[in-house]
Amino acid sequence: MSTNAEIYARRQNAVPRGIGHATPISAARALNSEVWDVEGRRYVDFAGGIAVLNTGHCHPKVVAAVREQMERFTHTCFQVLLYEPYVELAERINALAPIKGPAKTGFFTTGAEATENAIKIARAATGRSGVIAFTGGFHGRTIMAMSMTGKVVPYKKGLGPAQPETWHVPFPSPQNDVSVEESLKYLQFLFKADIDPARVAAIIIEPVQGEGGFHQAPADLMRGLRKVCDDHGILLVADEVQTGYGRTGKMFAMEHYDVHADLICVAKSLAGGLPLSGVIGRAEVMDAAEAGGLGGTYAGNPLACAAALAVLDVFEEEKLLERANAIGARLRARLESFRTRNDLLPIAAVRGPGAMVAFDIVQDRAGEVPDAESTKRVTRAAYENGLVLLSCGVNANTIRILVPLTAPEAIVDEGLDLLERALAV
Repeated sequence: MSTNAEIYARRQNAVPRGIGHATPISAARALNSEVWDVEGRRYVDFAGGIAVLNTGHCHPKVVAAVREQMERFTHTCFQVLLYEPYVELAERINALAPIKGPAKTGFFTTGAEATENAIKIARAATGRSGVIAFTGGFHGRTIMAMSMTGKVVPYKKGLGPAQPETWHVPFPSPQNDVSVEESLKYLQFLFKADIDPARVAAIIIEPVQGEGGFHQAPADLMRGLRKVCDDHGILLVADEVQTGYGRTGKMFAMEHYDVHADLICVAKSLAGGLPLSGVIGRAEVMDAAEAGGLGGTYAGNPLACAAALAVLDVFEEEKLLERANAIGARLRARLESFRTRNDLLPIAAVRGPGAMVAFDIVQDRAGEVPDAESTKRVTRAAYENGLVLLSCGVNANTIRILVPLTAPEAIVDEGLDLLERALAV
């Protein structure tokens, strides 16, 4: 049997370096919140495939649903021969999504496809082309999604110019030293200096920034954006690729606000590990694109749709929204205890709704100077001791926790013990 090192060496020769790796571990099998590598070593999974596995690895209901669909057929292309799982999934999501009025959903394959198709839909509905996004936001790696992403390294460096008529506004957070008032003021500067609001099709925002460091958009910002959109006929797009499907303690993060988005992008945990994404929106907006203007050969794959229906059942039967809030409370309490200790690396700003929890590693107890180098050491020490852990953030000093919502308390606590060991000075 190959070792981790052998497979990694083969990867170096066969796979381009632009596809990065958080660890040198080669997985052999996984179950719920545990993973075993090719050498038989066990790990607690605090990464969840980057928020893909809210229902855990290989949930038996998801596996059974995929197996059953596989025995019927694996592919027809929905645009050639439609199938009921796609339609049923759209119906169930339409009933759940915080969209004002009747909703419709179209399915795609990746998160970047979802955000790009949301912009296509917005352009078709408004007859406009401009797009406004936020610094620190992440919307994918394809050309339009990369243009909307508000972080140069590594997502844009050396990869050519952004798509035209794509603009960025500072995202408000204490770590960025930007207030809601300043963010909205900058938006007005943008309208005066660079683009007439009558040319803007969409404003796209993550309710909680993922790669940007798990910063939640303040309620006043969402209200302000909703008013701007209403005043100027702009569509508000919520990128819930990472926040969607229960991670924040509600099915959709937009449920934390008292305003609605016009379009919502979903992916990641939608199908329990199978590739599936979607755009949900007001029916009249979703119908704006001409027939054939949306879709894709694998978009809404029947295996993924079957898995996604099973995911919805698991959320209901296992009360995973309640579980997300319980796990989040457990994580935050333990992390706050770490923050007060002098025998651990200095950490600051424990944050995040539900089980979308993060904290910053800083150079001193004052908590103001990011420490990216120590953050790298912590993630390395974590996997060396049996914990899969991810970093993120515009300053590369944020540790994020995305443990499956199905993880038993004992596993969550074990992971926190391993994290504590990795933070030891």
